[in-house]
Amino acid sequence: MLDSSALTPSEQLQMLSVSIKEEAIKFELLRQEIAKVIVGQDAMVKNLLLALLADGHVLLEGVPGLAKTLAIKTLSQAISADFSRIQFTPDLLPADVTGTMIYQQKSEQFAVKKGPIFANFVLADEINRAPAKVQSALLEAMQERQITIGDTTYQLPKPFLVMATQNPIEQEGTYPLPEAQVDRFMLKVSMGYPSKQEEQLILRSNVRAEGLATVSPCIHPDDIIKGKQLARSIYLDEKIERYIVDIVTASRNPEVAGLGQLTKYISYGGSPRATINLALAAKAHAFLERRAFVIPEDVRAISMDVLRHRIGLTYEAEADGVTAEKVIEQLIQRVEVP
Repeated sequence: MLDSSALTPSEQLQMLSVSIKEEAIKFELLRQEIAKVIVGQDAMVKNLLLALLADGHVLLEGVPGLAKTLAIKTLSQAISADFSRIQFTPDLLPADVTGTMIYQQKSEQFAVKKGPIFANFVLADEINRAPAKVQSALLEAMQERQITIGDTTYQLPKPFLVMATQNPIEQEGTYPLPEAQVDRFMLKVSMGYPSKQEEQLILRSNVRAEGLATVSPCIHPDDIIKGKQLARSIYLDEKIERYIVDIVTASRNPEVAGLGQLTKYISYGGSPRATINLALAAKAHAFLERRAFVIPEDVRAISMDVLRHRIGLTYEAEADGVTAEKVIEQLIQRVEVP
């Protein structure tokens, strides 16, 4: 086997490019398999693949009925992986998510009963309906990738992806996620209604005699892990690093980008975690585009979903109808592209 350390940087990049093109085909097949069932939510599916490759988690915001549950269930079927759904309610306990110790009368010993968090793909449905203790139990698992039950710590399976949903319309009886916990999600995706043509296709696929199309496993969990490793190896130039840092810095101090008029609208900007996630998501985007290096378009393509939940707005912004999306659009337009 050829020692890659003996190659020049250009030759190493060329080898990486070949590997990425080979592996990216599998992820394109995965996207096509999901598209058999999910219609009109291409952005959501792409973000799920980005999160898989970047080893992050996704927060979905959208009204009920937009195929959020179906999307992650279909993804797990196409990867031949374990899927679990946790319906968050006000009476849910942390042990209902993570698991607990149960006394067995026959053996007169305590045994571990693992919770639904022990799956490759976890749907946390309406995460803002559960109290803070339950939210923190899930978010700790997302961050640490492990659960402690009794005196024993258990590693969560790989790959591991949490997709949490929240309904932006109904806020009665909800417990909004604190900013520090929302920051744990790599991407926040805002979902809209499908177009008329897409909705007609959805109707057609759901009412036909044979029912919904079936999804066949087309990729192995090991392929996901290999894809993640390749995505991490993608070349990120120093100029692109500075570009990412400039965007996040401008979200905290818009005046440095010549956007002083936004200062009164921003209470806080992106944390260093935003910088890291922008870089990781940009690498994952480059992977899906079958490139071994990141370009500014990769950063711009994922900036909205990485930053929209990391910018705090003032009451003045709400009064003037200024949204996080509008702020991010101005930042991306103004920050100098390398």
